[in-house]
Amino acid sequence: MHELSIAQSIVELVEKEATAAGANKIIKVELDIGSMAGVEIEALEFAWEVVIRETIVENSMLQINNIPARAKCNECDNVFDTDNFFTPCPSCGSFSYDIFQGKELLVKAINIEA
Repeated sequence: MHELSIAQSIVELVEKEATAAGANKIIKVELDIGSMAGVEIEALEFAWEVVIRETIVENSMLQINNIPARAKCNECDNVFDTDNFFTPCPSCGSFSYDIFQGKELLVKAINIEA
């Protein structure tokens, strides 16, 4: 369950940034997680509740924005939605494409109280 280490890393990052900003409390942490980032959202939410205990992040709201995967075909330039790495281009059938959205794991915002 790598979601535990992801949650720990996010909490460490949030604590570091909050301390640098002089925060006393974290109100909300907002994440962008792509549908193909390899992160199980429910497992991350469960791990989050464990790792925030007795930290400045405790009692904060976690907002997760699910980012759908999008790809651009290298053969016909078609842009399409995908849900896995093995879907051919719906326009030409090619498997040669670049996924340009949906693999991200990003701390988008941290709302603090000073």
